[in-house]
Amino acid sequence: MEFSAEQLAGLLGGTVDGDGKVTVGDYAKIEEGKPGTISFLSNPKYEHYIYSTKASIVLVNNDFKPSRKVEATLIRVPDAYMALAKLMKLAERKAEINEGVSELAFVSPGAKLAEDVSVAPFAYIGDNVSVGRGSKIFPGAYLGADVSVGEDCIIYPNASVYRGCRIGDRCILHSSSVIGADGFGFAKNEKGDYVKMPQNGNVVIGNDVEVGASSTIDRGSIGPTVIGNGVKIDNQVQVAHNVELGESTAVAACSGIAGSTKIGKHCVLAGKVGVVGHAHIADNCILAAGTNLQSGIDKPGSVYQGSPALPFFNAKRSFAAYKNLPDMVRTVNSMQKEIEKLKQEIQSIKETQA
Repeated sequence: MEFSAEQLAGLLGGTVDGDGKVTVGDYAKIEEGKPGTISFLSNPKYEHYIYSTKASIVLVNNDFKPSRKVEATLIRVPDAYMALAKLMKLAERKAEINEGVSELAFVSPGAKLAEDVSVAPFAYIGDNVSVGRGSKIFPGAYLGADVSVGEDCIIYPNASVYRGCRIGDRCILHSSSVIGADGFGFAKNEKGDYVKMPQNGNVVIGNDVEVGASSTIDRGSIGPTVIGNGVKIDNQVQVAHNVELGESTAVAACSGIAGSTKIGKHCVLAGKVGVVGHAHIADNCILAAGTNLQSGIDKPGSVYQGSPALPFFNAKRSFAAYKNLPDMVRTVNSMQKEIEKLKQEIQSIKETQA
């Protein structure tokens, strides 16, 4: 199905700059655009592509000012990336699964499945589990005893939700994610051997949360591990026991958050971030990629970077100095030689005067 630039602009609340009659029926990256496709420009690093792209329509921010002629029709919107998300959501391919409960799935007689729940072959739903209407449980998914899953959730193949954990509405658990495994809790006895501490808490996940493939959220030792509404967790992320993630916080791939740390609302942890245990991070903070945070952050809106973490501009200055260390060492060594030479000359003068 094709749409004109005028139709799309009306849908997005945007304005057309160019041929409003041109039509598109597919998406493309701006550097790979072809006639009949729509693309977007939100990152200035990609601006040079807009002057050569073959895409018929490009979504741009209202304040975009081209430095030369653009062949494509532009649709100006407040936020090009959000506009693209809205369009793609309308054409999203829904998760494919046969409706109803497969005879090849195990569903405990004590489980409670609401209307329109779909359960694929070889899924396991334990005793006293509740699943809200419209939710989809894919092959190999595991819901342990006393688990509750809200409405319109998607539990993808081989995702596991351990006993007693609670999942809100409209959540997505991707393949091989594990919710509610035991936290890393051990005590040393008098011999120095590790003794396992029972992990008797659970995991409580709010609404509209997405957990990426192979990510793990451990159950609390006492009380819950809490994932707030709207949290987005990328692939291969570790969230330890009794961590609390504030609403609308995003955690990128390969990050790890140690036990009992509390992270505020609307924070961003970029890729491969490590956070020490028992720390508190204020709202609206950003940890840049590769940051190793060894203490809490009290000031909302702070940006940290580096290992060990420093405030962003301090980290930049430190890195600039670090890059110059070899030259600085050579300079210091040269100065030491000059100083030693001067000391010898001064000593020689003193001896001559004596």
